[in-house]
Amino acid sequence: MVKSRIGLVAGGLGAYWPQFPDLLPQLQASARRVSERFSALDCEVVDVGFISDAQEGAAAAEKLRAADCDLIVGFLTTYMTASMLVPVAQRSGAPVLLLNLQPTEAMDHATFDTGAWLAYCGACPLPEMANAFERCGIDFRSVSGYLEDERAWARIDRWIRAAGVRAALRHGRHGLLGHLYPGMMDVITDPTQVSAQLGGHVEILEIDDLRVRVEKVTDAETSARMELAREIFTLDDSVKDDDFRWGATVSVALDRLVEDFSLDSLAYYHRGLDGETHERVAAGMILGASLLTARGVPAAGEYELRTSLAMLVMDKLGAGGSFTELQALNFRDNVVEMGHDGPAHLAISARKPLLRGLGVYHGKRGWGVSVEFDVQQGPVTLCGLGQRRDGSFNLIASEGTVVPGPLLQIGNTTSRVDFGCDPGEWTDAWSASGVAHHWALGTGHRAADLAAVADLMHLDLTVVAP
Repeated sequence: MVKSRIGLVAGGLGAYWPQFPDLLPQLQASARRVSERFSALDCEVVDVGFISDAQEGAAAAEKLRAADCDLIVGFLTTYMTASMLVPVAQRSGAPVLLLNLQPTEAMDHATFDTGAWLAYCGACPLPEMANAFERCGIDFRSVSGYLEDERAWARIDRWIRAAGVRAALRHGRHGLLGHLYPGMMDVITDPTQVSAQLGGHVEILEIDDLRVRVEKVTDAETSARMELAREIFTLDDSVKDDDFRWGATVSVALDRLVEDFSLDSLAYYHRGLDGETHERVAAGMILGASLLTARGVPAAGEYELRTSLAMLVMDKLGAGGSFTELQALNFRDNVVEMGHDGPAHLAISARKPLLRGLGVYHGKRGWGVSVEFDVQQGPVTLCGLGQRRDGSFNLIASEGTVVPGPLLQIGNTTSRVDFGCDPGEWTDAWSASGVAHHWALGTGHRAADLAAVADLMHLDLTVVAP
């Protein structure tokens, strides 16, 4: 997965430099400090330097256009005209974030002259930029604070994470293996719309693409994968050795499939018939899909392309993101019980995850090993990628808290989520949002992060909070 590429340009009004000789060196030092802080974030920084007029702004715009950035950051060190940054925003094709970070928390009014004040004047052009951007059809967003203001840097980091999601979707290769789960009308997704609205590429795969790789896995590779699984999972007594071995074999083949097709996510389903090879391959994917998800290649069953993308969004935000649906409502404890059989994000497990042997996969053919765990207690966020009547995608989110209590032990990931209201009212509101019956569940309250993602991706965000 490529890192997000952040373009950085700083500037101020060149007319000040001959008037106040000490000003430009001070502002350039501030620009270097901002560049240093960006270099420590999880991104690639393209710093095109300091601009002083519209001509230098146009030159910076060309450099940033060629750099193909996921987000461009303009640092307003002092007053500067909109004509200096509008070309940067227009030509790059990337969203722009403006920073107003003054040197310290406040001016020393007793000692400051005009030149010293101007180093604190980055707020002055912000309304000008907002007005010009609006009139030019450019989205406006900004963060104001001071150079070492950790509150401001937390907001900046939110935009950087959102840019990482944009990069993952814009450059991603998303595998779609097998065929639709018959009758699930809500999860059907047009792959062309994924590329059109989110970017990236959907690679259509057949179950035979995996089968031929399963057949080439060696006994030594299978044994090594079983050893790895024993380190990661607790094996329940219900696990049969043959089923465990088969799941490990399919896991090795899945890794090879992902590598061969350079996949960043995977959605899959294949029904199969009467225990034949394709049915066995599809039934053996849970172990390998969970291991893929844990290392940042989200895998979702039931051909759920939009949920595999929602899982990718949550993973890039550092929240994990596990394949989830409703299980039941608990009106005694006022919680919503949710989870799913099949692949899960191991990073959000409350403890060492369990491999359980299942003779039946409910609603699906085959048998084998499945992953079971309860999600870490504490704040969580649900994220679904919805699709409206006109075909447009939207993000749907809800924040809750995983609380302790009894859980099913049926080879599913499960959690008890308290949304701070009657579970029936929450379920009605969540369903009315237009979300499909699967979504990603991640740790932490992430609605603010998802709002930044929605902004950069030009998606609507619905936050369900009845």
